[in-house]
Amino acid sequence: MRPVILRRGLVALFAAAVTFGAITQAQAETLRIGYQKYGTLVLLKAKGTLEKRLAAQGVDVQWTEFPGGPQLLEGLNVGSIDFGVTGETPPVFAQAAGADLLYVAYEPPAPHSEAILVPKDSSIKSVAELKGKKVALNKGSNVHYLLVRALEDAGLKYSDIQTVFLPPADARAAFERGSVDAWVIWDPYQAAAEQQLQARTLRDGQGIVDNHQFYLATKPYAQKNPEVIKTLVEEVRGVGEWSKANPQDVTQQVAPLLGLPADITLTSVKRQGYGALFLTPEVVAAQQKIADSFYQLKLIPKPLSIKDVIWTPPAAVAKAQ
Repeated sequence: MRPVILRRGLVALFAAAVTFGAITQAQAETLRIGYQKYGTLVLLKAKGTLEKRLAAQGVDVQWTEFPGGPQLLEGLNVGSIDFGVTGETPPVFAQAAGADLLYVAYEPPAPHSEAILVPKDSSIKSVAELKGKKVALNKGSNVHYLLVRALEDAGLKYSDIQTVFLPPADARAAFERGSVDAWVIWDPYQAAAEQQLQARTLRDGQGIVDNHQFYLATKPYAQKNPEVIKTLVEEVRGVGEWSKANPQDVTQQVAPLLGLPADITLTSVKRQGYGALFLTPEVVAAQQKIADSFYQLKLIPKPLSIKDVIWTPPAAVAKAQ
């Protein structure tokens, strides 16, 4: 009886190994993309061209929506997605928390698509007048660095204001109630507040921040799948170039997803940066400056080296850019 039992055990073990191998292979052949409701990836998802190109490489595409950059990068950190896009600040917080990520590409600057807003009847006329005031923002989002730089430019310390950390919907409610004196926010929430609430722009990013969008991947996926990453960046760039040339068409697609009027959506679309590229030394240096600033302010627990988490495409891939 023992040989029979042994054989059965081996058969069961072999079957389990085959099943595990199939699961691993399925994971390797599926590109899992995290996206937010607004941005180039939404348009890429709707267009369907990425799926067609990657099908030829034997790769399926799976999309997962996230409410914001910090949540998306948490998904990247725990392994639920392979690739996603956020503003310039969330990757810094994620790297500080130990996320195994790589910067893959970036979008051109969009300094007008984030701003410090005050109510239309506010007596505050300059950033310097925010001293001692309550300022709402989403902690760890792209506008966190805008606030830091705007205060520095106005001769204030970060500790000179009272930060109130709230997600966009709650921040808008607090802003409307008058519970906070200012709101640091990005498009399309920014454009909506400007047009629906007649909020005044105290300072946007022009001259003090780039407000890049970054495409990031898990380190293992990017290193093992350079051709997939190349195809993905090419498709993102193509959709971006089309979007820049066709803002009205983009607005028609995006406005229903956002639940916003076309005029507000169009403003946001026109202020966005388009044309994804692999990272340059200048962009890496700018991102390093953000990381250094947050460490000095004790917003992250340790110094970071951004150049250590930049994906270097193989020569053939880089040449094709």
